[in-house]
Formats: sequence, structure tokens, C-alpha cells
Amino acid sequence: MATEETNPVAKSGRKRAATRADVAALAGVSAQTVSRVVNNRTNVDPNTRAEVLAAMSVLGYRPNTAARALVTGQFRMIGVISFDLSAYGNARTLESISTAARRAGYSINLMGVEASTEKAVQEAFHELTVQAVDGIVVVQAQLLDTPTLRLPYGVPVVIIAGDEHQRYPVVDTNQAEGARLAVAHLLDLGHRTVWHVAGPQDSPSARQRAETWHATLKAAGAPVPPVSYGDWTAASGYQVGLRLADEAELTAVFAANDQMALGVIRALHERGRQVPHDVSVVGFDDIPDSDSFLPPLTTVHQEFEQVGQECIASLLHQINHDQQTPPRAEVQPRLVVRDSTATPRA
Repeated sequence: MATEETNPVAKSGRKRAATRADVAALAGVSAQTVSRVVNNRTNVDPNTRAEVLAAMSVLGYRPNTAARALVTGQFRMIGVISFDLSAYGNARTLESISTAARRAGYSINLMGVEASTEKAVQEAFHELTVQAVDGIVVVQAQLLDTPTLRLPYGVPVVIIAGDEHQRYPVVDTNQAEGARLAVAHLLDLGHRTVWHVAGPQDSPSARQRAETWHATLKAAGAPVPPVSYGDWTAASGYQVGLRLADEAELTAVFAANDQMALGVIRALHERGRQVPHDVSVVGFDDIPDSDSFLPPLTTVHQEFEQVGQECIASLLHQINHDQQTPPRAEVQPRLVVRDSTATPRA
């Protein structure tokens, strides 16, 4: 087992960077085995891998990524561009991408883009390619819905939510199915119609949820109330909720995310309208605290971990096979029914 007492670098008395030969000597394996571990190959016994990793830790060994890139043609680095790091869905998606990339032996270089302009996106792409990444993921790519934006060639790309023109591989939750489940649940409970608190109009996910809400009501022959828009925050849901509370015919609300649903519930409570006895409320995302709302929130659960896995799998397919994956991969959501929905009062 690798220990400091058997550290060949320490024994030499020299202050130098540890080499693969040092790691191999300390772990009692060949240099080729160390190379396989460093390059995250699968043909290494788990116990042997653990010994090599322990030796690397003791020696403070750092792989020469530049030299490895010359041999393999890969930097083991994935660039990620995100437009809104504060949004819950984006944060969970980034977490799932990072986890899936790490398991595949890749690191993440995150580039936050504040200005949603074509120039800002192109500059972010340029900066990431200069920093030597093997591929790039774009999260919530509103701007890719415009036909004028063209991303640089030569770097594998995967889009998470966006690119309605289908120019690049896309991985996303089936937003339409999630919205359909939410609206159908409320209609099946007996509500005459469902009001909608939508997300920002420049969000592809918000647009798909709003469009499906509208289409589901039309298909059921239900009246279509005017849509209200928020900005994903509970504060915006609260402001919309104050207005909706004055609607005498309001009995059901579908909010495009859980935070806005929380704001709606608070506003209804302050106006004396109980959830779900007077108004049923459904959210979207199934955030960790949604079961602790008062009442616990009925919501659409998104499989963020699976989105990250599909995203990295798509990107690695392009990196390793030099070809794009199918244009769209969808992860299916599910409805989680809790206490914020009920049949309407007679």
C-alpha cells in the first residue's frame, strides 16, 4: 500500500515533481498500468486502480495534460456555457453535468454569460476553445432559437433546452409532456379551466410549457384564461398571485416552476383563498423543499441527473466517434401528486 515512508521522491531528498515512474514504483505496478489509470481506462482492476490513485495522492502527482493531449488528441476538459446560474433548473443541470463528466474522467470549465446576445455567446465559445476543451455544452440556449447565430465549427456541441431549428444535438426534459401532465391532472379533478403563471418569454422551456398549457385546454374544450408572466422567482409568482386572487372564477393554477408556485400560494393565502380548498396549485421542477410547502406542492418532477448523463453521453459520442448524435434526446418527467391540489368546491 502506498505510504509516505515508501515515497521514492522523499527518499531521494530532491524537490522535484513526481513522475509516472515514481507512482508505479510506490504502487508496485507497471508504468503502463499508471498510464491506464491516468487516462481513465476501464481495463484496470479496481483494487489496483485504488492503489495507483493512493500513490498519486501521496506523491502529489499531477498528470501532464498537455503531453497527454498530444498523445490522445484530447484535453479531458468540457466547457459549459450558462446564461443564468441562479435559476434552480440550471443549477441542478450544471450539477448533473459535472457529476457525469467527472465519472467519465473529464473536468468542467464553466463560463457564465450575463448578456444574452449573439456576440456574448460567440465570445464565450471563442474563449473556451482557446482554453482547449474537447466539447462544449450550452445550458438554456435562448439565443440558439434565432436563425442568425452560428457557433464555431470543429468543436462538438450539445444544447440543453433550446435550438428549435435543430442545428445541434439537444438534450432536454420533455417539457410538453410535463405541462400536459400538470394541466390534465387539474382538469381530471374537475376544474373547469386552469390559469397559468408562465416563465420568461425568452426561455425555451417556459415557452414550451405555456404552449402546451394552451393546447391542452383547447383540446379539452376548456376556456383559455389570459396567461401571466413571471421571472422564475417566488417574488414574481407572488405579484401574479395577488392579481389572480381577485379572479372570482379562479380554481386552479399551473405555475411554470415551483418557486413561482410558492409565491402564488402565499398571495392566495394573504387574500383569504385557501389552497387547495379554494384554489389548486401545481408547480414544475420538484425542488427539494417542495414537499415542505404549506400545503406540500403537487409538481412535475424533472430527472436532472438523467439529463446530465444524456448530455455527457452525447458529447462523448461526438468526441470519440467524430460524428453527431441524434438531433434530440428527451428525458421523461413525472407528476408528483401532493396536497396542493383537490377537486373544486361545488
